[in-house]
Amino acid sequence: MARKCTICEHEKVEEINRVLIEGASLSEIVSKYFGITKAALFRHKKNHLPAKLIKAQEIQEVAEADNLLTQVTLLRDKALSILNKAEQAGDLKTALQGIRETKGCLELLAKLQGELQERTEINILLNPQWVSLRTVILRTLEPYPEARLKLVQALKEAEDNAVN
Repeated sequence: MARKCTICEHEKVEEINRVLIEGASLSEIVSKYFGITKAALFRHKKNHLPAKLIKAQEIQEVAEADNLLTQVTLLRDKALSILNKAEQAGDLKTALQGIRETKGCLELLAKLQGELQERTEINILLNPQWVSLRTVILRTLEPYPEARLKLVQALKEAEDNAVN
């Protein structure tokens, strides 16, 4: 049966992890905290700390994403407020600018929330480089009519599948 990690079981494990992350030497940590050994600290750092760091980083990323969403939402609300004031004042030029800014905020929010995805599609079949390469390949295979025919059939099938 595997032994439990004495560092993970230590009453000040969070403090120990923090000073490890901050770069304190193993010797410094051992001298500061009662009941731990350098070997146990080394094993803990090697085997347990990376998982904790990854989890902490993921939590930090989620928090930052939430903060960004909040900021963009506030920006959208401010743009809508300015738009409404401009409309009420009859300032059509500012109102149009407000519409543009609000639209930009809404698009950014939708992207951040995964509701709007930008997807670029490239049709390689229309690419001049592909057409040129295909021609070179087919010309090269002219002395081998059987291979050329099989390639033409395979290319046609692939192109038909790509179009559908």
